[in-house]
Amino acid sequence: MRGTLVVAALTVQIAVASAGAQPPPPVTLPTPAAGDRAVLTRLNDDYVRAVLESDTARFERLLASDFRNTNPDGTLLDRAAFLAQVARPANLKTLRAEDVEIRILGDTAIVHARTVYETSDGRPGSGRYTDIWHKQAGTWRAVAAHVTRLVR
Repeated sequence: MRGTLVVAALTVQIAVASAGAQPPPPVTLPTPAAGDRAVLTRLNDDYVRAVLESDTARFERLLASDFRNTNPDGTLLDRAAFLAQVARPANLKTLRAEDVEIRILGDTAIVHARTVYETSDGRPGSGRYTDIWHKQAGTWRAVAAHVTRLVR
């Protein structure tokens, strides 16, 4: 079967070349709506702010019912455990996201970013995170997150 497909593909290429015809243009997929990118940018900003401020009310609205989070130590938390973790003060003075990359793949989006923070006692730190969002009934919800701290 594989050999037949290769021969068929070569036959089509030879036929197109010998007829002097141009091959069809490559298929281009539509780009994600600018509106979705803007919404996801705002949601990412809200998520980071909610971590800094221990804003569980905001997370109640951001997280899907089946949300999972992987902590830097490798523990996997369900939604309820994550909300309990976030409810405790973050021990951070500052937290910001940098180098944010948002990839939209239909009704799923992946956000990669670097974090830079300062702890309450003034120590600097940084990390990376990957959040996965899913558009459910027209609303983006975080379904998974993975957090890594960078060692200096």
